[in-house]
Amino acid sequence: MAGARAAAGDATARQGAADLAASDPEAADAAGGLDRSLFRYIWRHSKRDQILICGVVLASLPLYFASLDLPRRIVNEAIQGHAFEHGNPTAKFLVLRLQTPDWFGGEWPLFDGFDVDRFELLFGLSSMFLALVLINGAFKYWINVAKGALGERMLRRLRFQLFALILRFSPESVRQSKASELATIIRDEVEPVGGFIGDAYILPAFLGSQAATAMAFILIQNVWLGLMAAGVVGVQIVVIPRLRRELLRLGRKRQLASRRLAGRVGEVVDGIEAVHANGAEPWERAEIGQRLYGLFDLRLRIYRRKFMVKFLNNLLAQMTPFLFYCIGGYFALKGQLSIGQLVAVIAAYRDLPPPLKELIDWDQQRLDVQVKYEQVVQQFLPERLLAVDASGRDEPLAGTLAVEDVWVREAHGPLIEGANLSLPLPVRLGIVSDGSPSASALARVLAHRIVPARGRVTVGGHDLGEWAPPALARRIAYASVEPVLFPGSLRDNIVYGLLRPPDPEAVPSSPEERRRLAEARRTGNPLQSLGGDWIDYRQAGVADAIALDGLILDWLRRIGMGEEVYRFGLLGLVDPARHPDLAGRLIEARAALRARLEADGMAHLVEPFDKTRYNRQATVGENLLFGVPTTPSLIGRALAEHPVVRRVLDRRGLTPALVTMGERIAETMLEIFQGLPMGHPLFEQFSFLSADELPEYEAILARRSATVASAEAHHHSWLTRTRRRWLGLERYSRADAARLIALPLAYIEPRHRLGLLNDDLREAIVAARAALHEALDAAGEGGVDFYEPDSVCLAAPLRDNLLFGRINHSSADAARLVTAAITATIAAMDLTDAVARVGLDHQVGPSGRFLSGGQRASVSLVRALVRQPDLLVLDGALSPMGETRARAVLDLLLDRFGRTASLVVVLPNERVAHLFDSVLEAKGTSFAQPAAGDANATPARQVAPAGDEAHLDR
Repeated sequence: MAGARAAAGDATARQGAADLAASDPEAADAAGGLDRSLFRYIWRHSKRDQILICGVVLASLPLYFASLDLPRRIVNEAIQGHAFEHGNPTAKFLVLRLQTPDWFGGEWPLFDGFDVDRFELLFGLSSMFLALVLINGAFKYWINVAKGALGERMLRRLRFQLFALILRFSPESVRQSKASELATIIRDEVEPVGGFIGDAYILPAFLGSQAATAMAFILIQNVWLGLMAAGVVGVQIVVIPRLRRELLRLGRKRQLASRRLAGRVGEVVDGIEAVHANGAEPWERAEIGQRLYGLFDLRLRIYRRKFMVKFLNNLLAQMTPFLFYCIGGYFALKGQLSIGQLVAVIAAYRDLPPPLKELIDWDQQRLDVQVKYEQVVQQFLPERLLAVDASGRDEPLAGTLAVEDVWVREAHGPLIEGANLSLPLPVRLGIVSDGSPSASALARVLAHRIVPARGRVTVGGHDLGEWAPPALARRIAYASVEPVLFPGSLRDNIVYGLLRPPDPEAVPSSPEERRRLAEARRTGNPLQSLGGDWIDYRQAGVADAIALDGLILDWLRRIGMGEEVYRFGLLGLVDPARHPDLAGRLIEARAALRARLEADGMAHLVEPFDKTRYNRQATVGENLLFGVPTTPSLIGRALAEHPVVRRVLDRRGLTPALVTMGERIAETMLEIFQGLPMGHPLFEQFSFLSADELPEYEAILARRSATVASAEAHHHSWLTRTRRRWLGLERYSRADAARLIALPLAYIEPRHRLGLLNDDLREAIVAARAALHEALDAAGEGGVDFYEPDSVCLAAPLRDNLLFGRINHSSADAARLVTAAITATIAAMDLTDAVARVGLDHQVGPSGRFLSGGQRASVSLVRALVRQPDLLVLDGALSPMGETRARAVLDLLLDRFGRTASLVVVLPNERVAHLFDSVLEAKGTSFAQPAAGDANATPARQVAPAGDEAHLDR
């Protein structure tokens, strides 16, 4: 059987050995960590795009130079008329000549141009200037978009690579790292790095070439003006960066302080229960306040230095126009410089400071980003990573399991010292804990969750490290006392260990999908789409998703969670796309349940929905909607504030009655709950009002009393009964009235028994029901899945669809009897598995918080079992289930393992040690066989070499 299993899994195993390389085109980079040089990293991954954009930059320079020269021509040739000297009435415009060396022919005329007068020349040259401005703007637009896209691609690559490296952190590195700090690095700290990447080569090339072009143009017009401009520029380039060095040091300190702040906030959030339990809120507030003051002081010092440097930079930038106006004007008056040249020089210098300033800023950003990048690299050093060798061994674990002189150390001291062990596989090994962490440490070593500081673990003479990581993950399953669950459904968490990258070409190709694949290739991201089928059915030993659901449900039932999953299914939603057979038979099951209740004399236990009648067991809001809201604007308290609902209530005259009901409910609740602590059972019974809302309703009633008192004081002599009724509504603001209306919308007479509903009001609500449906349809609102006797309400739970009504709260034990009838009906129609499959869609919440400890442990165990591992290691994984259930599950596993696969279990004591083939007892940092006289002990087979009589580790 073992051979059959091995043969069935060989193809999958061989495919798994290449999983890393197939899913990560940058596997080589990830294997060696990040490049320590930022610019080398950028060039290696983006040189093609960098060269392309720099080529466009070079192509734009001739046009930029021409735009600098046109102001001179406009002033000299058109305005001053130099082109019309010697009395010529016309001049040539748009003459095109190709300049070549004299030996090649000199000038080659391409176009002789047009003859134009003075006004036409002015307008023509101005139009050329405008055209060049538009063309140069288009160049800048394309270059900026291209380098922005380049930066975003590189940022995507860098973030993905950092995440891939986190997945390769060694267990020791994981324990030493703070999740909040690593998340902050990927989310925030690499953001400026990604913003700089697009500018790393392109910005200095673009701005530098423009500045050089403008400087060359100024020198051509006048050497002295050019030298003055170059001198000021040189001072800016040399002095300003030196003044900014202190900014870098302060920025580095600020980044580290921000990271530590994020880590500390994460620690407090994770330990918030301990903070509350110990009353440590003042200390935590004071500590965070101190850290924030340190950040404030650093940022203030940064601002002072930053704006001082900015002041000096602006001062230097403004000195050059002063020199141009003064000295350039002098040259113009002396006739050594034409007015057109002076105008062109000033215009050219106007374009010079911005690129120079941006170049200085770029140099500042370069130094700052280099520091950030080096700090990021420091967090992802290669020594913190597990080795990745996708070409490693990929075969079943068979032969002899040997632990050879294994030492495990942690910061507080050694956990295991020199352990030795030799066992033939398959085996059922029990490790009896003595309360120290050594038993758990050995289990993690065997599961390859800890890399020993010294020694090795071999199977069949080969070190476990020789197996490819994907293959080892398939062969060994590990479940601990603290199972890790991710947000999603039960099914998502159970099949988590079966997820394997599908073939990218297997997903139907669309234009958007082809674009996604192209971007993935350019950024080193996985090519596989989440829309593909990632589940490896062969490893689970099944053919398809339906068979896998059956396997999961079988395991859940065998370990004692089947009833809970069934209940989850009754409370779940039926998706016809996922559960077509169940959705198609729900109406039939509904009729069968009604017939069963009538046959057993229990029809009175359920009041069915009837569009023409008020359902006394449902809330006022449910009777009004007669359906399940599917939009937040119609759920709970929001229903009372919905404009369409309020308009229907006003027109039907229900608003005053509901406000009066709300008053009475609020008054009664304030009287009942006065002095009761939060969490009292009465709050659950009257669920339409929570403890923290009591002050709000007390204030609403207080405002009501003040309004009534004022009105009665002014109109006491003629205040009639009708006037009092009118005041009952008018004395509230619209917001207060909505808050009061919200209370009776959750009211059920048989449950709450406040005597607030009469037949007239029920009939009015039923009449308003039809009007509300029409109003919602007319407004195009939708948002409600209405109850229909011959169709499934997709927004309602499966149980409500079967009942198509509400359980009678007035009958004792009604809920239990009706649930039993539902179960019997479902079983009779052979729909139990279908309902349980709906239960697999139940959401577990963040970290599995929607499940109990025993349920989380069950999900973690089944996740390991469906993978059919060669070695299953349980490190306290059964303890959350309770002693009785844990023993039953252990018996099941012992029966399942030992013949074709191995089982290692950490035991809290020796009570069940005799059930295992081999047993080890933890003794501090060493391990020993059970004493020979222990009646419950079974000697371990081939444990430790001969001569080691007392200990297996020395």
